Amino acid sequence: MKKDEPPFDFPDTLEGFEYAFNEKGQLRHIKTGEPFVFNYREDLHRWNQKRYEALGEIITRYVYELLESDCNLKKISIPVDATESEPKSFIFMSEDALTNPQKLMVLIHGSGVVRAGQWARRLIINEDLDSGTQIPFIKRAMDEGYGVIVLNPNENYIEVEKQKMHKQSSSSDGTDEPAGKRERRDKVSKETKKRRDFYEKYRNPQKEKEMMQLFIRENGSPEEHAVYVWDHFIAQAAAENVFFVAHSYGGLAFVELMIQREADVKSKVTAVALTDSVHNVWHQEAGKTIREWMRENCCNWVSSSEPLDTSVESMLPDCPRVSAGTDRHELTSWKSFPSIFKFFAEASEAKSSSQKPALTRRSHRIKHEEL
Repeated sequence: MKKDEPPFDFPDTLEGFEYAFNEKGQLRHIKTGEPFVFNYREDLHRWNQKRYEALGEIITRYVYELLESDCNLKKISIPVDATESEPKSFIFMSEDALTNPQKLMVLIHGSGVVRAGQWARRLIINEDLDSGTQIPFIKRAMDEGYGVIVLNPNENYIEVEKQKMHKQSSSSDGTDEPAGKRERRDKVSKETKKRRDFYEKYRNPQKEKEMMQLFIRENGSPEEHAVYVWDHFIAQAAAENVFFVAHSYGGLAFVELMIQREADVKSKVTAVALTDSVHNVWHQEAGKTIREWMRENCCNWVSSSEPLDTSVESMLPDCPRVSAGTDRHELTSWKSFPSIFKFFAEASEAKSSSQKPALTRRSHRIKHEEL
């Protein structure tokens, strides 16, 4: 017999979950020292999933805190001209992001539940903070003299409960109704709601709240967000060399940025490191000049069982593809970490000497031109 589903009532802190990150950045149970257990209650997959998602929201806030406290980044609200009442998002920047005259690194994560500072929630929970967050990239970038901007492309809207929105919009209804009648109706409504809430709390399955999405102006999609941050921040930056690290859907967002701001991107961006990017130059209708620029200035570290940096064949005539040294999609950014910084250093040096970086050597160009 199937068990009754407990209420979706979860702690809102790591301590409440009885978990903490140890000195190695691994999430461990405070009492047992064991890793996170997904199947906390047998035969209750939906409840376990909701518990996992609740923990994920805490992880998101925890990473935000680390970006500010551990990486010394500033949280910047967007849109920059937002009114007090409209939905807002935010990005993170180093103090010198707009003033550093030499180098700026821009980080873009993929799609899904991840937010600014994360590569993969699954890695943060099941592996460690180094592999699952952008913090190692941020710290090394700052150590090497880069300014840093961390995008937040999945924060596209805020969610509001439909019932609350309905109450707000209809709060002025019935003003001509007699006071006594309105009081009796409200009393009946409250009692009915109380009984219904009690029933909904313990019935199986539970009915989830109906939510509506209020989109953030000019940031309603990852692609919009990338263009907005480019126009209002990156384009204004003093850096002579701008570098992008874009994972998965972040690569698609970068290509869309190029399509919309081609001349500006070409004039400011020195090199782009993609990690298992899902962009498609045909579907996105990237023109010939964009494809040529990508062949010379981008490299895509893809999931592969081949050793790190081994050349990987591609069916698309865009940028060189090399192995990230792992066949796990979510690990490609972390595994290619040292190669990406080497690629950027070579690209910067090549620009100053009017040469191309090693990873876009002639053998790569010939391979892609033949397609």
